[in-house]
Amino acid sequence: MASCVNCHQRSGLGGPEGRASVPPVTGRYLTRPLPKDGDDSELPFVEGMRGNRSPYTDELLARAIREGVDADGEKLNYLMPQYALGDEDMAALIDYLKHLDVRQVPGVTDSTLHFATIITPDADPVKRAGFLDVMQHFFADRNVRQMVPVPPMRTSGKTAYSRTMFMVHRRWELHVWELTGPESGWQEQLERHLEREPVFAVLSGLGGRNWAPVHRFCESAALPCFFPNLDLPVVNESDYYSVYFSRGVLLEAGLIGKALSDAAGDERPRTVTQIYRAGDVGEAAAAELARQLKDSGIKVSSQVLKGLSGAGVAAAVHAAGSADRLVLWLRPKDLAALGAAPAAGRVYVSGLMGDLEHAPLPPAWRERTRIAYLFDLPERRRVRVDFALGWFMARHIPVVAQQVQVDTYLALGLASEVLSHMVDTFVRDYFVERTVLLIEHRIITGYYPRLALATGQRFASKGGMLVKWTGATGNFIVPDGDWAVPPN
Repeated sequence: MASCVNCHQRSGLGGPEGRASVPPVTGRYLTRPLPKDGDDSELPFVEGMRGNRSPYTDELLARAIREGVDADGEKLNYLMPQYALGDEDMAALIDYLKHLDVRQVPGVTDSTLHFATIITPDADPVKRAGFLDVMQHFFADRNVRQMVPVPPMRTSGKTAYSRTMFMVHRRWELHVWELTGPESGWQEQLERHLEREPVFAVLSGLGGRNWAPVHRFCESAALPCFFPNLDLPVVNESDYYSVYFSRGVLLEAGLIGKALSDAAGDERPRTVTQIYRAGDVGEAAAAELARQLKDSGIKVSSQVLKGLSGAGVAAAVHAAGSADRLVLWLRPKDLAALGAAPAAGRVYVSGLMGDLEHAPLPPAWRERTRIAYLFDLPERRRVRVDFALGWFMARHIPVVAQQVQVDTYLALGLASEVLSHMVDTFVRDYFVERTVLLIEHRIITGYYPRLALATGQRFASKGGMLVKWTGATGNFIVPDGDWAVPPN
């Protein structure tokens, strides 16, 4: 409970803690001399920094940690614990704080911020075109609108760090890292890209069946990877640098699993059959649903499709026989080839894989089908989505994959907002920390009703609902139950 990182953060640059503002504790901020004339333009502004405190020596810092007294002999805030560390441990801690300072940040120059975005070779080509259109227009638009010189701040000389309150406007440069070939070679390709084109962070991105090699690269390179467009993100609670909008099809599996296991009486199924295509993200979703239902007393079986989409779907439905429930982890072409309605009493469909309310199920299937839906209903999200769509229209960006394009715009807007709060403190860990802090205050959240992150969380939207169509034709949907946050 009293771990230093809980308040001072992984970067050591601190942040708000309730009504208190936790100061930075890296060596650069602790030991800097008092600024002359109240100005210290060489030290980037960080919220909570103490501008009028005497510098710490190793001895004064040890006293502060042990006794709760600052470099001027004043009592520290009551939130600051006192630690009875021995001399050896104290020396190690002080040395650690000094080494937290980052002076030369990759991808940051006096005039430019370099960012990458990553596209895997199995990404949908239509989504790729729409995604890149938004990325390129956002960077161009930001550089035109934001590169306005700021006049120097006039001060009386009494305010410390006065000039650092106004950040330098840096041009954003986008590097598109398109991966090729099998997954086994992606790590090496990414390492070469990063060596040739150092970047501060990876913004958005577009993946297909497997993002795991990219996720591992981001963690090993300590490189923030910020809200890529994926149906299947990587879930690892101990990782730090990858941040996602949701758990994707794994969250859908949680919603379906909760509905099945919570059912009572005649509504509780005895058998469930899942249909998915080998090698697609539905395979992982089916495994997750089977895991969740393992101890529920519900028997789970699978029909695995191989080869091209559309092939063998009707046969797999027929083979499912009289299963009480049918779960379809299928793409639109497979859904369109379903054929006659099954004997199963209820059908569940992946919204992410099947194109949400536009899923092309045959009319005979629609009444008994429920869609796993990770977003707000269309009429409830309209204002938030229209904000992005209006931006697209003004820049003549064709809308070819609306959810991906809106999510991309949302990710870039979030990054821009976070960076504006960071001023000139370009530290990768700090970028992640400020994202966690600021995201829940975001008003424009696109498809999602709410986005929020807490310490250790890397999925900003944590719930969803089951929805159903209101008729045999059309795309109008209504909830079939409340918004739910299933256990992981």
